[in-house]
Amino acid sequence: MKKSASSLALAALCCFGGTLHAAAPAGGGSRLYCCQDSSGKQVCGDILPQVCYGRAYREIGADGRTVREVDAPLTAEQRAQKVAEDAKRKEEEARQKEQQRKDQALMDTYANVEDIESLRKRSIEEIHKSIKNAETRIVEIRALRKKFENEAEFYKKKTLPPDVRKGLADTDSDIGVQEAFIADKKKELATVRARYDENKRRFIDLMTQRAPKR
Repeated sequence: MKKSASSLALAALCCFGGTLHAAAPAGGGSRLYCCQDSSGKQVCGDILPQVCYGRAYREIGADGRTVREVDAPLTAEQRAQKVAEDAKRKEEEARQKEQQRKDQALMDTYANVEDIESLRKRSIEEIHKSIKNAETRIVEIRALRKKFENEAEFYKKKTLPPDVRKGLADTDSDIGVQEAFIADKKKELATVRARYDENKRRFIDLMTQRAPKR
């Protein structure tokens, strides 16, 4: 069977290295499908040659220009790598988006560094006040416990009355609660200081980035 003139022209381009540019063909006509075989030799055909199955190939229009390039199917390892890369990219995009949200919230909250320092001072003072109140409460509870201890002195080697026994247990529990509260507040104090330090650092960075370039 004789090949068409357009097919022969395309084959000539393919075989003799004619320059092929990525562009759509100007009109209809035959197309060639070309790939490289395992030895690196270029193989072309009016239909996709069997040797091109599972390989990257080019679709060439009647005018000798590349219409489409098709990548080779990914191997299992390549697919796994692509999935990992896509997941990493999405994670980074989400991180950047969250950072942008935080940055905007920071700029909306503070007008200047003095605002940050003022709120830092107020927050720390409130925590210190809470700790002081808890310490005062412990002193009061211990005074109450002392009364139960004095009553217990009258019952040495005897069973304590229920109200005395309960009073000692309750005051011990209340002191434990207040001490745990103080410990939590001290941790909160460290967290607040670190947060305002970071807010101040980031605020200064953002203000520097937004300052007019000289």
